[in-house]
Amino acid sequence: MLRYSSLAVTASLLCVLAAGPARAGVDLPGTLQQSAPDLRLVGSGKMTWFGLHIYDVALWASGRSVDFSQAFALAIRYSRDFGGDRIAQRSVAEIERLGYRDEAKLARWGREMARVFPDVSAGDKLTGVYLPGEGAQFYYQDRMVGTIADAEFARAFFSIWLDPRTRDPRLRERLIGQG
Repeated sequence: MLRYSSLAVTASLLCVLAAGPARAGVDLPGTLQQSAPDLRLVGSGKMTWFGLHIYDVALWASGRSVDFSQAFALAIRYSRDFGGDRIAQRSVAEIERLGYRDEAKLARWGREMARVFPDVSAGDKLTGVYLPGEGAQFYYQDRMVGTIADAEFARAFFSIWLDPRTRDPRLRERLIGQG
């Protein structure tokens, strides 16, 4: 009996390890893979809030690490339904929590995100692409839904996950490949 259990556990672990980047279930949109084939998975994780699974997230970059001098992508697969306006509001609140205080900028960024972010259902994917010195592009499922051409916004937005002061430091560590 013990031998069978060990074999079952080993087989299960091998299946998980063989799954590779897909194990997080958050791959890049096909159109983005075609235009940026050098992006590779850096890390992935799960966002939970008081025990509720909110989304799975994966960070993709051309190197083994991520910095704000090179393009990278952050792909999120939602586990719950959210309105695009709600995602924008939450993003503004997180950016503000990180220390951004210019109310006019925060309001403008909120409007821009609300314009770009669609409503999502459980299983839907949003992907943001950081473009250094330019801004950010956003994809819903496999199609680009908009660009926000503001380099300061892009850095602030992606800092929600990548800044050391992020709300979930363990998730950050997994995303940047240190956890």
